[in-house]
Amino acid sequence: MQMSAIPFDTTDWSQVAPTRHAGEEGEALWRTRHVGPEGNQIRVRMVEYSPGYVSDHWCQKGHVLLVLEGELETTLADGRVFTLTPGMSYQVADGAEPHRSRTPKGARLFIVD
Repeated sequence: MQMSAIPFDTTDWSQVAPTRHAGEEGEALWRTRHVGPEGNQIRVRMVEYSPGYVSDHWCQKGHVLLVLEGELETTLADGRVFTLTPGMSYQVADGAEPHRSRTPKGARLFIVD
C-alpha cells in the first residue's frame, strides 16, 4: 500500500451512508470511503456485523482491522481460529492467508484495505 496524494480530511462516520451486505447468516452494514488517487485508492470502512453474522466467502484481500465493539471470530483456511475483542486488531496481506469471519454477539470494526 502506497499512501500518497491524500490531503488531510476528517470523517464523521454517522454521515456516511451505509450499504447492506448479506452474509451466509446475518448481515454487514458498511460505511465506506475511498481515498487517494485513482489506481491506488485505499478503502476505509466502519463495519457493523449483526449478531449471528457469518461471512459468505473466504476473503483473500489484505486488511488492517480493529475491533471497536463486540467480538469477532476469524478462521484461517488452515483451521486456526482467532477471537478478537475490543482494542484487538489483525493485519494480513493480499493473498497471504484466506480468512473468514463470524460473530455470535455482533461487532463494530474499523477496516483499512
